[in-house]
Amino acid sequence: MRTLQSIVGLLTLLLLASGVPAPPAVAAVQAVSTDVHLFYYPWYGSPARLGSYRHWDQGGHTPPNDIGANFYPTLGAYDSGDPAVVDQHMAWVQRSGAGVIVTSWWGQGSYEDNLVPTILASAAKFGIKVAWHLEPYGNRTAESTVADINYINNKYGSSPAFYRDAAHGNRSAFYVFESLRIADWTALDQVRSSSIVLAQTTDTTKVAHFGGMYTYDGIAGATAPGWKNASDFCKANGLVWAPSVAPGYIDDRAVPGNSTPTVDRANGGTYDREWGNALNPATGGAPTWVSVTSFNEWHEGSMLEPARSSPPGGQGYLTYSGAYGTSGAASETAYLDRTRYWVGQFTGAPGPLPNPDLALGRPVSASSNVPGYFPGYAVDGNQGSYWESANNAFPQSLTVDLGTASPVSKLVLRLPSFWGARTQTLSILGAGNDLAFQQVLGSSGYTFSPSSQNTVTVTFGPVTYRYLRLFFTANTGWPAGQLADLQAYRV
Repeated sequence: MRTLQSIVGLLTLLLLASGVPAPPAVAAVQAVSTDVHLFYYPWYGSPARLGSYRHWDQGGHTPPNDIGANFYPTLGAYDSGDPAVVDQHMAWVQRSGAGVIVTSWWGQGSYEDNLVPTILASAAKFGIKVAWHLEPYGNRTAESTVADINYINNKYGSSPAFYRDAAHGNRSAFYVFESLRIADWTALDQVRSSSIVLAQTTDTTKVAHFGGMYTYDGIAGATAPGWKNASDFCKANGLVWAPSVAPGYIDDRAVPGNSTPTVDRANGGTYDREWGNALNPATGGAPTWVSVTSFNEWHEGSMLEPARSSPPGGQGYLTYSGAYGTSGAASETAYLDRTRYWVGQFTGAPGPLPNPDLALGRPVSASSNVPGYFPGYAVDGNQGSYWESANNAFPQSLTVDLGTASPVSKLVLRLPSFWGARTQTLSILGAGNDLAFQQVLGSSGYTFSPSSQNTVTVTFGPVTYRYLRLFFTANTGWPAGQLADLQAYRV
């Protein structure tokens, strides 16, 4: 079993002038893993401390309600120098089960460097350790990187929150972002005895003098290109392998016109797939650490940090609604809680499994559909796309194949959130491998209302079926069966 660190923290609840409440008191021992590292960004600023916003205005936006991100933080357009904000972050990191943050660092005396004491003090309260993400500031060289490593070790190494890996000689850890910008890293030999320095690459010909490899790229994590080869190389050469996983990627608001692909969160399906790639011996090999992109890189939409379920209107913000079957306020922390599950899978001490949507991405068929509104849109995790049956031709049906007989006791049905209210009359059927359908619930009218985000939850006594079918006979809003999401959950 991998190293687990038990921690207890206790904070007094305060109402701060900043409007950000202190995190709740930690009432019980929590286990965190120092082998799971979250990339952390302390580069945000606000008028309360700086006189202006920092980073939130990226892409030409005007905070506080209009920010350079496709999601909106639960804490609003916060300041990374506010101790109450950092305390809340560390409480959330603790909740995730990860034991290390890898803080973004832009050189000696930089904005991020000046906030390190605040970060270390807060991390120490919650038993979180701090490692370092060395960013490509202007004129960075191999020699300046060695100087930076010595500076950080000497200046901050006495903090109880300073991360050292006991399994690798009690050395500190440094991730070097865009390490391929520099060809000759011979200078790193000077710090090899004190520090583990990771190159950002899977190219095994580019890691001479480094102590390991990581990937950072949350887009590549969905397919894990080169991961197995990198893992095997690290294992054979005594290096650290720390593949990076992410819940998704979208930077449309922060970088207008950017052609970088978007990776949809798929209600948690993407995050699960990337963790699966990291831990699967056939794809990710055997990681030393798993790094997570990211705790709070809001510009790229890759964060675990809670996002508001009801963000400021008029900006087109996304939410986590639907993640692992959650909605509303419960969805805001869905990715923190799912991280704790995966930390358990990695360390061999699994926690409770968040309830996954059994229908997400599964094969689906329908009695009919109008052109362009396919059955698959009902299980793609996107509330904006939808299936629609042939018009004026009731009854109609939609059937999903869960792949194996599974106990189910709840369905969540959704229509696009911006549609007007309507009531659809339908019954629910189930079948085993023989496709002999049995009634689960008789015909009834279900009202989809914008006030509930056009979402209907249907619960029933547990049933075990491979196939689930919705049988539509009426719709007050349109003469067809319509569905944007069919989600199915276990007992």
